[in-house]
Amino acid sequence: MNELSPLRGLRADAPLPDADRLAAPRARLTAAFRQETRPERAALPRRRMILIGAATAGTLALTTATAGIIATLPEDHTGTSTGQGPRPLSAGASADALELAAATVEKHNGTEPGPKQWVYDKSTVFVQGKPQSSEEWTRWDGTGHANLPGIPPAGDISDFDPDKLQVWYGPNQEEKWKKEGYDDRSQRQFYRFLATLPSDADRMMKRIRQEHAIGTIAGETRAQRDWREIDVLYRSVLIPPNVQAGLFRALAKIPGARVTTGVKDPLGRAAIGVSVTYADKTPSGWQGKQEIFFDPESYAYLGQTHNDGQMASARAAWGVVNKPGTRP
Repeated sequence: MNELSPLRGLRADAPLPDADRLAAPRARLTAAFRQETRPERAALPRRRMILIGAATAGTLALTTATAGIIATLPEDHTGTSTGQGPRPLSAGASADALELAAATVEKHNGTEPGPKQWVYDKSTVFVQGKPQSSEEWTRWDGTGHANLPGIPPAGDISDFDPDKLQVWYGPNQEEKWKKEGYDDRSQRQFYRFLATLPSDADRMMKRIRQEHAIGTIAGETRAQRDWREIDVLYRSVLIPPNVQAGLFRALAKIPGARVTTGVKDPLGRAAIGVSVTYADKTPSGWQGKQEIFFDPESYAYLGQTHNDGQMASARAAWGVVNKPGTRP
């Protein structure tokens, strides 16, 4: 299954990014790649054509599947085609790479699912190095949820079948949560909150710190809090494109954040990583390298690792479907 195909279909009619808006970051990034090519290589690096196409709700798109603006970058910029392995970029090249991604999507419109549609998410977590996968379906209006494998009930579980789809239906809780001031939000409420955020990274992160309510940790710096907020936000299945742009720009502003090309995500897929490294343990308990992975061409979120890879999770597939139990 190609988990990116339903993603592209969500916004097949999205307008192309503005060429003038992309020109500056694309030129800087191309120049940075040239400069960072090893000096002992006499020949110029081989080049390949990357099509910068339409973005979709929940991801950025740099795809050869749609018509778009042609950007010429060194073929080995992902580090995967020539077997170079991981290739950390400088601070300047990292910022330009993130800005190019942000500029691609900032003018696109997101497509919100209908109230009776379901958001599908297949994820994998690694427990003591062993993968454990699960599938979830969440109804957009918050009135339904489904799981595979099912969650055992309390009490007698002799007849419990974990391979049977477990579906829950209940009343809409959105108004209750809003009235009582709960932090809980339905998928729809959270998406609509995100859609109100500005693309400007500083103003966006200020709103997120005020309203996302993941909890303040005493002694945490603003940069550490911002990284933690972004880390959590990327676990949302659908993120409006304006917020995608803002998140990439916010990552570029975090001191010490770097892009590394030619890496593998927790499932072994080709990826680029955006990481920070904490020499000392943070107030939240993180220490060492923290990394978020994206598809090297579409920039779809793939997963993340914490504390030098001791904790890892990955999104194997996702999409929008019309009923629980179906897959994109």
